[in-house]
Amino acid sequence: MQAVEVKSLLEAKMPDTRIEVEGEGCNFQLNLISDELAALSPVKRQQQVYAHLNAWIADGSIHAVTMKFFSQAAWAERS
Repeated sequence: MQAVEVKSLLEAKMPDTRIEVEGEGCNFQLNLISDELAALSPVKRQQQVYAHLNAWIADGSIHAVTMKFFSQAAWAERS
């Protein structure tokens, strides 16, 4: 699986979230930029993302996912 595939999949499922994906093969790092997600607890944030990735994790297409969550303002401060 390629990073662009993961990005496209998540963007289709989470249209109000900006998503940056790095990695290849079956290991990916995600930066998710969303005020809604940033307001949730860490567990709730991860559950929302994993809900969209579970089929690919189950079949081995994705093995490891690292996630970082940012509000719009926090992401802007990084640039």
